[in-house]
Amino acid sequence: MNEALPDVPEVRVVGLPQLTSGFDLVDRLDLPMHLKVHGPLEPMGGEQLAQLAERINLKGRGGAGFPFHKKLRSVAEAAIKRGVRPVVVVNGSEDEPACRKDTVLINRAPHLILDGALLCAEALGARTLVVGVTRESTQRSMEAALAERGLSNGRRSALRARVQRNPVRMVTGAAASLIRSIDGGPAVPPGRKVSASQNGVGGAPTLLSNAETFAQLAIAARIGPERYGNTGLYDEPGTVMLTVSGAVARPMVIEVPTGVPLRYVLQLAGAPPVPQGVLTGGYHGKWIDAATVNEAIVSRNSLDAVGGSLGAGAILPISQDTCPLGESLRVAQWLAEESAGQCGPCYLGLPAAARGMEDILNGGGPAALEALKQVAKNVKRRGACSHPDGSAMFLESTIKAFTDDLAAHVLGNGCGRRVEGVLPLFEGGRAPTGIPGGGESEEDGPSRQKIYVDWTLCRGHGLCADILPEVFQLGADGFPTVAQAQVPRYAEAKALRAVRRCPALALRIEEDTRGQGAPSRNLPVLSQGRGRRALGR
Repeated sequence: MNEALPDVPEVRVVGLPQLTSGFDLVDRLDLPMHLKVHGPLEPMGGEQLAQLAERINLKGRGGAGFPFHKKLRSVAEAAIKRGVRPVVVVNGSEDEPACRKDTVLINRAPHLILDGALLCAEALGARTLVVGVTRESTQRSMEAALAERGLSNGRRSALRARVQRNPVRMVTGAAASLIRSIDGGPAVPPGRKVSASQNGVGGAPTLLSNAETFAQLAIAARIGPERYGNTGLYDEPGTVMLTVSGAVARPMVIEVPTGVPLRYVLQLAGAPPVPQGVLTGGYHGKWIDAATVNEAIVSRNSLDAVGGSLGAGAILPISQDTCPLGESLRVAQWLAEESAGQCGPCYLGLPAAARGMEDILNGGGPAALEALKQVAKNVKRRGACSHPDGSAMFLESTIKAFTDDLAAHVLGNGCGRRVEGVLPLFEGGRAPTGIPGGGESEEDGPSRQKIYVDWTLCRGHGLCADILPEVFQLGADGFPTVAQAQVPRYAEAKALRAVRRCPALALRIEEDTRGQGAPSRNLPVLSQGRGRRALGR
């Protein structure tokens, strides 16, 4: 069983270090050591900074890979048009069990990240800088770095800077979740697509990117685009930070120039000479097989071309002795647990997909495989954030990459390989949480409400499925597929809204008081006319 990765694993470098310069001297570069290693940094104008980012083809290193120069210009234009000060946000929320590159940078080179963020803040005229983190170690390191620079969140500060600590959850790393938490809300997506560049923190245009992106910008600003372009590929210059774990002798974070063969990176970490497969990009990434590994080089374009993904920079090989479907099932179950519990495709779809994978392993046959494919297809592009999309991509990639093992499970008695747990998960399978969908929070635990459908009244309008997808799905005939169901505690308000809005008045809610020594009582079933008065509205 593979143990959880430490916050700061072994760090290696191929070629000359850039982001990891000075790591051989000290464990953490404080401000004096940072300046000795990297030297001072002169401020730059907004358009000059955008041109630099464009010339080095800098893209976000958090997974999405959006061009940084476009984001920078978009924020500047929106701020000028509206006449407001923009906000700069560093996303250091690295919450996948297999990812540690940003955590390493924050713990060991926090001032390099702040260099890039402060360059942007000054160029944009921002007066607010927020660094989002989820780990105690990253919070301590970044708060110390802000103090070393004399930055604070005081009202009289020219630049108000602070650290925002959120729970360790997959969904808290989403840009919308981080922005919502900075504004005082829960660290979950708001349920609507909003461009941070136009409407971010406090409604202001917000430049948000991940920690490595700002560190790369700081390196390029110091050495210039020509020298920066001397490292790596012509169309993707510079270095990338990778986290290599899985079936390896030495889990590590490694800085490599783009263009390095992927098999060389795997050899450095002590991976099997011929891995059965390699998961690229993390748990929202894609599998590639052993033959493809020999063709791939470390670059976004190369990995995309061979069916892989650079994603969040995680590389995870598995050996020939491991059941790939069993390993993927563990990840699928973890992804399902990471749901924010806000939308049906995620809250219901991902657990259904994990159960589908489990059915295949338990001999469910071709029907189980088809059911899994259908569930994965249905959850895509329907969620409040990208979590269901990334999870579905992982499942579809698993099915595509391991056809022989899939056939052995679907058509035979299984592949005969063990599930060794080589893909790292958090200790105990998940991380403690304080938001809906995980851990014990105020909105978790067993619900006290059940919702019922009165079939004598139901006319199949389908409004209940729109309002309460956590409970209701429509069958082929257009009617709900359940007659009664427990209401998740976080969805109790939505359940009451579904009752109020049902055109046929076919829904009712009852409070389940079994075990409390009191009879159950009906909650109000409200008509369209009398309901508002009954609630005192």
